[in-house]
Amino acid sequence: MRKTAIAAILVLASYVGASAWRLPNVEVLRDHDPDSTAFMGFRQAQALRQGAEFRPYQVWTPLERFSPNLVNAVLIAEDDTFYRHNGFDLDQIREAVRVDLKKRRYAYGGSTLTQQLARNLYLSPDKTLSRKLREAFIAWKLERHLSKRRILELYLNVAEWGPGVYGVQAASRTYFSKDASELTVEEAVALACTPPSPRRFHPFARTEKLVRRRENVLQRMREAGFVPAELPAEPAGFQGPASEVSAL
Repeated sequence: MRKTAIAAILVLASYVGASAWRLPNVEVLRDHDPDSTAFMGFRQAQALRQGAEFRPYQVWTPLERFSPNLVNAVLIAEDDTFYRHNGFDLDQIREAVRVDLKKRRYAYGGSTLTQQLARNLYLSPDKTLSRKLREAFIAWKLERHLSKRRILELYLNVAEWGPGVYGVQAASRTYFSKDASELTVEEAVALACTPPSPRRFHPFARTEKLVRRRENVLQRMREAGFVPAELPAEPAGFQGPASEVSAL
């Protein structure tokens, strides 16, 4: 048993050493916005196989031009320990291992926002151990070489928010016909709760799971002091422009 454990450690160490030589140069991201991402490339290849046209919509926007409602909602929904971790959330990793072992499959990612950014920029969405390890090492490099503010800005500009929609500015204009600086709390929460399945659910979807998620995020925003305590989970008649959504 001990020999097996040692062998496993040696294999992992060898992989780590080999991976270190193949990690991307993330330092260029300090003052350079990427023209595209690996995930966009994946979507383009996917569209080509299906004989469809790939027309990504993205509007690069500085972090200060995003509504504070949106930034707070995304952090609460995706990574509420973002400013306290160094790329990893150990509690989430432990929970991911517990859930995956229980279900005997890759069911719970446990990725921080930095890990999600690493995956978007450089990797495929394949759910494999090797991809997860590379994601972890790239996230570590991102945290070493970029500020938290820059990591957050990059994420908000490259994450997928619907078919062909990349970044929150593009999502805000697509779904709400307004600039991302003008989003209300309810609109921000609706956008923040769309990942991690933006191609299955749009911000106006009213499935039981999404409604519960929006209510949970809004409640946590109240507890953090980001929104008034009396603000409802969703305003009356919050349906969204159905004609625009159906066309996506």
